[in-house]
Amino acid sequence: MVRYGIGIVAVSLLSVASLALAQRPSDADVQRGHEVFEKWCAGCHDPDPALQNHGESLVGKVFAGTYSLEQRYHGSEPAALAQRTDLKDAYIRVTVRQGRNIMPRTRKTEISDADLEALVAYLTRNNKH
Repeated sequence: MVRYGIGIVAVSLLSVASLALAQRPSDADVQRGHEVFEKWCAGCHDPDPALQNHGESLVGKVFAGTYSLEQRYHGSEPAALAQRTDLKDAYIRVTVRQGRNIMPRTRKTEISDADLEALVAYLTRNNKH
């Protein structure tokens, strides 16, 4: 009985490990995701060096999404999406498709499902898998 239980645990662990390896995005997916990010997301979510320029005018320099996240997190998380390590696949998909707060929803005619998956690969590339 004990051997049977150990065998099930071993098979389960191997299945989880192989699933995790299969889910790692390819370099091509990450590169395509970066291109999608630059086209559709960077205008609001680029890393914003202006946030560190204390005392300077920020007019015309602030990326709205980055600034909004900086105000929300107060430095506890990176404000720039490309620097995050905690973004979840499902959260990215829902936020892109449905929007959030001032962020508008994004139609499939703008970002296809394939491009959305590439964007997910790019934004989760820094996550510990």
